[in-house]
Amino acid sequence: MHVQAVAPQRVVDDSKTSPLQVLTLVLCFLVVAADGFDVASVGYVAPLLKSAWSLTPAQLGPVFGAGLFGLTIGSFLFGPLADRIGRKRVIVISLVLFGVGSLACAYAPSAGWLIVLRFLTGAGLGGAMPNSITLSSEFSPPRSRAMLVTLMFCGFTLGLAGGGAVAALLIPGFGWQGVFVFGGVFPLLLAPVIWLWLPESLRFMAGKPRYANEARRVIERLTGDANTPFEAVVPEDAKHVGVPQSVVGTLFSARYRTGTLLLWLAFFCTLWVYYQVSSWLPTVITGAGIDASHAARVGAMLPLGGTIGSLVNARLMDRMNPFFVLAGSYAIAAISIAFIGFSINEPIWVYVTVFMAGLGLSGAQTGANVLVAGFYTTAARATGVSWALGVGRIGSIIGSMTGGLLLVAFHSVTAAFVMFAAPVVVAGLAMLANGWVYRGRNA
Repeated sequence: MHVQAVAPQRVVDDSKTSPLQVLTLVLCFLVVAADGFDVASVGYVAPLLKSAWSLTPAQLGPVFGAGLFGLTIGSFLFGPLADRIGRKRVIVISLVLFGVGSLACAYAPSAGWLIVLRFLTGAGLGGAMPNSITLSSEFSPPRSRAMLVTLMFCGFTLGLAGGGAVAALLIPGFGWQGVFVFGGVFPLLLAPVIWLWLPESLRFMAGKPRYANEARRVIERLTGDANTPFEAVVPEDAKHVGVPQSVVGTLFSARYRTGTLLLWLAFFCTLWVYYQVSSWLPTVITGAGIDASHAARVGAMLPLGGTIGSLVNARLMDRMNPFFVLAGSYAIAAISIAFIGFSINEPIWVYVTVFMAGLGLSGAQTGANVLVAGFYTTAARATGVSWALGVGRIGSIIGSMTGGLLLVAFHSVTAAFVMFAAPVVVAGLAMLANGWVYRGRNA
C-alpha cells in the first residue's frame, strides 16, 4: 500500500547529526530529569512527613507506592494516546498534569490526601519518559541510536542526583513543601519550551494529511531547506505489518507477539530486582553493623555502575545484536547480585559487587528502553515503549514489597541475595530467546 510519507526521514538516518536532533535530545533529557527528580525527592521529604504527621513506616509506605501505581496507570493510558495524537503533545500534557499535581502535593493537608495526589502526579508523569525515549529514538540516526538515546536517558540519573541537592537547599528554608513546589514549577516552565521548540516525530506524521504543514516545518528545521519535497513511498515498517486494526493489535500481531511477551518478561523481572535491591540494600548493610554514611556510599555504587554500564551497552548495541548484548549484561548482574550477600561484611568487595550489579542490571534496563523504542513499527512504537515500562513498573511495586519478606523467610542475607538474582536470570534468558527469534530481522 502506498501512502504519503516524508522523504527527508532519510536525512535523519543518513546525514550528520543536525542541530535539531541535538535540541530534541537535550529537551527530552530535561523531561526525564524531571521524572528522576520526582522519584528522588519524595524519599528526601519522607522523614519530614513522618515527623509532621506522626506517621508509622506502614503509613508512610503508601506515599511511596502511590507514585509508582500512578506511573503504571499513566504508562498504559498515554502510550496509545501518543500513537494517536503524537509524542510531543503527550509529553506536554504529561508535564502540565505532573506539574499541577506536584504543586498540589505541597498543600496536602494530610497523608491521605498526599497519597491521592501522589497517585495523580504519577499518572500525569506516566507519559513523559516513554515518549521522550520514543521521540529521541525516532530522531537519532541508526548508526549511533543506542548511544544517543542512552545519553538522553542520563537525564534521569541527573534528576535522581539533583533531587538530593535541591532538597538540601530548599528544606531548611521552605520545609518539605518547598521540594514539591520546585517539582511542580520546573515541569510547568518546561512545558511551553517543549511546545515551542520540540519537534514532532517525522515518522509519526508521515502519511497523515492533517500534519502535513507541521511536517514541512520540521523538515525545514532539520534540513534548512523549505522546499524539500514529499514523496509517495512505502514506509519501511508498513511493509511488515500493513494496516493494523489497533496499536494493541500490532503489539500482539504474528510479527511482534513473541517479542512483546519476552520483552515484558524482561522488563518485569529487571525492575522487580532493581527496586528490591535498591530498596533493601541500605537496610541490609546497616544491619550488618556498617554505619549509615558508609551504607549510603555503598548504595551510590548502584546508579554509578548503571551509568557506566548503560554507556558500555549502548556502544555495543550500535555494533552487535542488541538482544545478545543485554543478555550478557544480565549475566553480569545475576552473578554480581548473588555475590553481594557473600561480600556484605567485606568492605572492599561489597563496593565491587554492588557496582557490578548496577553496571549489569541498571545498564541492561537502560539498554532495554533503547531497544524497545526501535523494536516496534512507528504506528505502535509509543504504546510499545509505554506498556513495556508499565509492566516493568508493576514489577517494581512487587520488588519493593517482597525484599523484606525474602530476607525474613531465608534468615540469611546470603541466601536472600541469591534469590534476588533469580529473576535476573529469567530476564537474561528472555533477551537471549528474543535475540534468537529476531536474529537477522530488522524489527
